[in-house]
Amino acid sequence: MSLLSATPHQPAVTEREARQVAEAAREQDWRKPSFAKELFLGRFRLDLIHPHPMPPDEDVQRGEEFLTKLRDFCETKVDSALIEREARIPDETINGLKELGALGMKIDTKYGGLGLTQVYYNKALALVGSANPALGALLSAHQSIGVPQPLKLFGTQEQRDIFLPRCARTDISAFLLTEPDVGSDPARLATTAVPDGDDYVLDGVKLWTTNGVVADLLVVMARVPKSEGHKGGITAFVVETASEGVTVENRNAFMGLRGLENGVTRLHQVRVPAANRIGPEGAGLKIALTTLNTGRLSLPAMCVGAGKWCLKIAREWSSVREQWGKPVAFHEAVGAKISFIAATTFALEAVLDLSSQMADENRNDIRIEAALAKLYGSEMAWLMADELVQIRGGRGFETADSLAARGERAVPAEQVLRDLRINRIFEGSTEIMHLLIAREAVDAHLSVAGDLIDPDKSLSDKAKAGANAGVFYAKWLPKLVAGAGQLPRSYGDFHPAGHVDLSGHLRYVERSARKLARSTFYAMSRWQGRMETKQGFLGRIVDIGAELFAMSAACVRAELLRTTGNHGREAYQLADAFCSQSRVRVEELFGRLWSNTDDLDRKVVKGVLGGAYTWLEEGVVDPSGEGPWIADATPGPSERENVHRPIR
Repeated sequence: MSLLSATPHQPAVTEREARQVAEAAREQDWRKPSFAKELFLGRFRLDLIHPHPMPPDEDVQRGEEFLTKLRDFCETKVDSALIEREARIPDETINGLKELGALGMKIDTKYGGLGLTQVYYNKALALVGSANPALGALLSAHQSIGVPQPLKLFGTQEQRDIFLPRCARTDISAFLLTEPDVGSDPARLATTAVPDGDDYVLDGVKLWTTNGVVADLLVVMARVPKSEGHKGGITAFVVETASEGVTVENRNAFMGLRGLENGVTRLHQVRVPAANRIGPEGAGLKIALTTLNTGRLSLPAMCVGAGKWCLKIAREWSSVREQWGKPVAFHEAVGAKISFIAATTFALEAVLDLSSQMADENRNDIRIEAALAKLYGSEMAWLMADELVQIRGGRGFETADSLAARGERAVPAEQVLRDLRINRIFEGSTEIMHLLIAREAVDAHLSVAGDLIDPDKSLSDKAKAGANAGVFYAKWLPKLVAGAGQLPRSYGDFHPAGHVDLSGHLRYVERSARKLARSTFYAMSRWQGRMETKQGFLGRIVDIGAELFAMSAACVRAELLRTTGNHGREAYQLADAFCSQSRVRVEELFGRLWSNTDDLDRKVVKGVLGGAYTWLEEGVVDPSGEGPWIADATPGPSERENVHRPIR
């Protein structure tokens, strides 16, 4: 049995063991309805999202009042160009955000926070992120995955009383999971937390600790060894950064987000009181994943902000820049890009607001919706920024400082492109999100038929699973044959007089959802236990679901704006444009489910790694420096200067 590579201080685990760890951390039950889950099962439950849920008036008033203050701060106190030049957010800027209460946007008022809803928290992140994305990342990492959210969901009342008031006003927090040789495979987590009386002693090295350089409080994931009286397993702790043995060894630098306070943190013999443990031993990964269910919505929030800015710049620039006797916007090649930016920004905001409002109401399980919002938002925002750079031409590639130096408007298009790139990796890369969402999408199938493909199950277990699967599919499959999408008058609410017709798009979503479910079933029948290795296929399944979700959200938002008298006609036009563009992408993805180069690609990869094509690499020089591919993370005392920089 082959083992995954492991350094001496890391646990060696098989692929199956790694999958079991990830599976155990999942939320196993579906106690509430989920629009996206139903969509993947071929059931278009429009009733779960329409009419569009609305926030209470008092939440709107409190949120709008804060946004007014935050906008004034961003316009008068944030110098994005300075942050870009110096690769650091000035202390006075962060302190100004503290005074505004921005550290406590999501923290309840009884702990000194602002108590904003998820909807207004995301609006605030979009606003701050448009001023400077590194600021948005700082606030997001602090509140979405840092100390406040895990304590809100899993902390004791004593922990909330102690830490939440600090997080609301003064203390910045960070989340420490990733290690130099551990990313999306937490089964290999090497940081340990050894029980010692009323304490745990932590040892290990954490990488890419966003906010870690300036944080006062850390959420640390560490492995507790199993022993008498200790269940063991990956466990979450609140750690004071000022504790003896905590060393920030490096402040990392990146292609974008130059103001990001992201570092490498070493923990050596760090004593943490048992009272600082979040939840029981072994619950760390479940806590992390549950926290991310809504925490992931912070990234699409900043993607929406970026889309709005891209649209503004594209509109202003394309109306004054002329080529061949008319503004470039009226040349079809450029106009198509502007239409894509406008329609996609509308759809992303629709997805974000719908998911956020559902999170606030807590009537639906939004784990898939939030993951789709993160996946779709990060991919589409990158494309929009890339199109803006293309629309700007050479000026899109030129830095804002250089533009200003020769007398033109300092438009940081290239910076936004660089800053957005990380969102396709942050909080679950696109590839990992595909697998995570796919696992949830096929959960109903695995619940009834999973034992059929499990090599460890007995023949009697397989027989029982076969019987259960027969009952499930006998009821489910016939419902995928016909539906409301085939009736020409379905969804008539979305074809009001004087507006473009959106009902046809919703009928398309309904038909496509059934087709998507049939495709998933065919694939499971064909590949069975090998289904999990078909990552290309699963990725396309998820991408189709993301497009269908975005189309649904766009139509529902357009109808909301129409009924509230808020740009309804224009919203219908944008929704129509987006759905028409999305349908082209969906049809291409459906075609690529069965007609693709996946098998050929695997052969080429084997050849590349086997050295068959090294001759193709000849004729260049490699400017890379010397050193190991992965830094040594052996536990022990730090030999480097502590670059921790608390902000007061």
